[in-house]
Amino acid sequence: KFTDRKGREVILRTPRWSDLDDMLDFVNSLVEEEAMIAVDTKKTRNEEIEWVANNLKRLEKDEHMCIVAEVDDHMVGSTEIGPRFGRLKHYGTLGISLKAGYREAGIGQEMMKEIEKYAPRLGIEYLALEVIGTNERAIHVYEKIGYKPIGAYPDGVKYKGDYVDSVHMVKKIKKTQET
Repeated sequence: KFTDRKGREVILRTPRWSDLDDMLDFVNSLVEEEAMIAVDTKKTRNEEIEWVANNLKRLEKDEHMCIVAEVDDHMVGSTEIGPRFGRLKHYGTLGISLKAGYREAGIGQEMMKEIEKYAPRLGIEYLALEVIGTNERAIHVYEKIGYKPIGAYPDGVKYKGDYVDSVHMVKKIKKTQET
């Protein structure tokens, strides 16, 4: 629990079944606003049920970690990490998104710091993320907390009809961060 820069109380926690409708509203609101995320089509309730079930199952098995940010009993953000496989499993991937109106308030930064604590438990030594190259605000935050750009896929994302580079960033995770 913490207070964001706009004075709102934010709770960071793992997701639960009761979040289903909030999660559906969350992802669809990001699609509607054309947020700089990979998802570009609205999800149905059945698709979200399947996604939540899979996520909760993987959480129980310690195969990945997911944290949601809650403000006034509503989900406003989500982040997750998971290891790759085989000889690549020391690398994990990180995804994060925040609802409009909750960005630039320190919530994303706190979410990332919190989820990174779980990386060692999952055997993750490096976290990698991918960000739309024009999302300068996000790139700045990632760099501020230690992620380094390592390259880009030219025209890797088609965003609002234009091709944009997909920037790849990596951070070495300290083993002492384990929870």
